[in-house]
Amino acid sequence: MIFGVNSVFAEKLDLSTDNQIYSPNKPLFVYGQALPHEDVALRIFAPDDTIVTFTQVTSDDKGKFDMELFVWPDASTSFPYGMYVVEAISTQQNGISKKIDVKFAPSSEIGKIPLSRNINTLVFAPETAAINVPMKIFVQTTSDGLLIGGSPEKLLGTSHVHLPDGQVINLSSSFKILHQGLYYAEYIPTQEGTHIFHIVTFSQGTISHGSTATVVQKQDIGGISKQILELNSVLEDTSKELGNLKTEISGFGSSLGTASQNLNKSVTSISTSVDNMEAASLQLNSLLFPIVASIAIIVALQIAILARRR
Repeated sequence: MIFGVNSVFAEKLDLSTDNQIYSPNKPLFVYGQALPHEDVALRIFAPDDTIVTFTQVTSDDKGKFDMELFVWPDASTSFPYGMYVVEAISTQQNGISKKIDVKFAPSSEIGKIPLSRNINTLVFAPETAAINVPMKIFVQTTSDGLLIGGSPEKLLGTSHVHLPDGQVINLSSSFKILHQGLYYAEYIPTQEGTHIFHIVTFSQGTISHGSTATVVQKQDIGGISKQILELNSVLEDTSKELGNLKTEISGFGSSLGTASQNLNKSVTSISTSVDNMEAASLQLNSLLFPIVASIAIIVALQIAILARRR
């Protein structure tokens, strides 16, 4: 067995691995130097800082130790390719530790696989917001496809927001843990304009940036939507009232039609009565004329008789 590819040297604790890049089904050997007969804790961290394996080895009379620490499995969603960390912790030297970065990749050929850690930062914020109304910013941090856990003060400690007037407000103490690798912060805007949220992730010496923008207005879309709904309700009530008025007008028109028909009937009846009265008047005149004529003759005779007597 040949060692010495990757080493970290210290005064009382050394740690080395037999390779820098590992492929599936390949063993990982570690060796190093500690105090004689010292128990050394060994563990491997995944890209999301979770512990893959944990064991312990005891050094010999000269303080040397070596062992096969781990056999790499096939890649999966819970065990993806990426940068892993091998750590040795002293149990007798105030817990001092040494760490080595190793790469889990499809091939173990050096030179074809870059030894770099991939950290991504995604930021989610509403497109629009309103002044003095709380809004939430969500952040997702991943390393080689796995969510990164840890304290948000350390992981997102330099995150900030750029205000429309040029000011910069730090958000390091605003973030809370929603889930491992998922964080959120509540923010209350006090200015109109575009707010740019700049999120900075720093993990194991690697930095990542993410940003998003929110337009702050006097009133948010929710308030405008509420007003539109209220306006729609008023318009709907008005439409109902207009429908009722239309119905009433329609009934009034029917009543006017009926009244007009009745009036026409009455006029026709009155005209018939007038015609009947005219006919009756003619008949009466025809009856009265002979009587009047007879009376006139009688009066004339009486006058003549009286004249002779005198």
